[in-house]
Amino acid sequence: VQLQASGGGLVQAGGSLRLSCAASGRTFSRYGMGWFRQAPGKEREFVAVIMWSGSSTYYADSVKGRFTISGDNAKNTVYLQMNSLKPEDTAVYYCAATFRIAAMTGGEYDYWGQGTLVTVSS
Repeated sequence: VQLQASGGGLVQAGGSLRLSCAASGRTFSRYGMGWFRQAPGKEREFVAVIMWSGSSTYYADSVKGRFTISGDNAKNTVYLQMNSLKPEDTAVYYCAATFRIAAMTGGEYDYWGQGTLVTVSS
């Protein structure tokens, strides 16, 4: 299983970015796909997860109402639409795949992509 994240960049506070994570190697109908982030000097934290089977979504409190996770089964791709970005959203964002339902910790994920850097300037 390979996960390829893209879409990071530099944006001003209040702006938007959309991250993409393309998956290959296996079908993902039984997986959940999540996003995590790690800011400099901080631990990795959960951002959002979507379950392919029922499209259920879960978010960290810090991004609720601003970020939206969605998926395209046909393309095996998951997206993270990030609006109203804040400087504290600056981090390397990682996508990951899990067999578990509503997984919100890194240890519950089986596959990880490389990170994509998001920088939000004030």
